[in-house]
Amino acid sequence: MQPTFQTSASDPEEVNALAASPAAGHTARPQAASERITVALIPAAADHLRRLQQRTNLSKTDLANRAITSYEFLNAQFQEGHELIIRDGRTGKTELVRFL
Repeated sequence: MQPTFQTSASDPEEVNALAASPAAGHTARPQAASERITVALIPAAADHLRRLQQRTNLSKTDLANRAITSYEFLNAQFQEGHELIIRDGRTGKTELVRFL
């Protein structure tokens, strides 16, 4: 998964946006599992996973794949010197997000 982002209001740059489910009338083709892992989640992460499943209706596998792919994308951006800034669409307030 690579999120969609915009570099400026006049210069949109799309990076392969994902939909949570296939478009109406289309069926997703199953992909062969390339690697299986077992992960022991801390209680907070297990709770977050449950909440994400409820909000998104995605499977644990889908959520894990999206989380890993998103983190890889973010890590690559940070390695290139980019910053992650979150803007509240209502107030315009921005915050710099740092991963420790």
